[in-house]
Amino acid sequence: MDKKMGLSNGRKEDQENENSDSEYSNRCSSATVSDTEGRMSRQPSDEDLLANLQLGPKWSIKQHLEKDKDDESLRRWKEQLLGSVDANSVQEDQEPDVKILSLTILSPGRRDIVLPIPEAGNPKGKWFTLKEGSRYRLRFTIKVSNDIVCGLRYTNTVWKTGIKVDSAKQMLGTFSPQEEVYTQEMAEETTPSGIFARGSYSARSKFVDDDKKCYLEINYTFDIQKDWASI
Repeated sequence: MDKKMGLSNGRKEDQENENSDSEYSNRCSSATVSDTEGRMSRQPSDEDLLANLQLGPKWSIKQHLEKDKDDESLRRWKEQLLGSVDANSVQEDQEPDVKILSLTILSPGRRDIVLPIPEAGNPKGKWFTLKEGSRYRLRFTIKVSNDIVCGLRYTNTVWKTGIKVDSAKQMLGTFSPQEEVYTQEMAEETTPSGIFARGSYSARSKFVDDDKKCYLEINYTFDIQKDWASI
């Protein structure tokens, strides 16, 4: 009898801890699709997921830090998530501030191309040149202040002569405010090659969070040529 009661109490404590963790992380929950009947016939699109996105109530960093202060495991987890944030210096109801500071183009065997993000607007003229048939990655430096930003994602759309030729989306994740900048690398890509691939392209890049708040929308042009531009 005592053994059974001990196991029952243990399961109850585990369930309470699990519920507490779930409540704390509900703000950064993932998208869910409510239409279960149609899932067997088709995969949900990004628009379906965004339309059915369900977020928990907005909590400030101060509320996160003050909640469940006596729970040692939760306290350590929050410290890992929030870093060295001082609860006494945090104001209530602050909105996250996300700044994209620079774009770096990395390609094997070539010096990195570092491009600052213009503060006053979109880059003027051609922003950069890529070599046809070359492998490359994009790296962004990101500064997060004031509050946690949940579900930050990157989208990029490319056009050539007014026709959309590429569209990409990548989830970057959830970030806490800190003094140091974050670095985020996109997946490796290969530029197209051939006479029809060369020329000028236009593009639009955006950084948006789970609340559909856009922190950067930048429109620019770039070239794909037979070789890299000289530096």
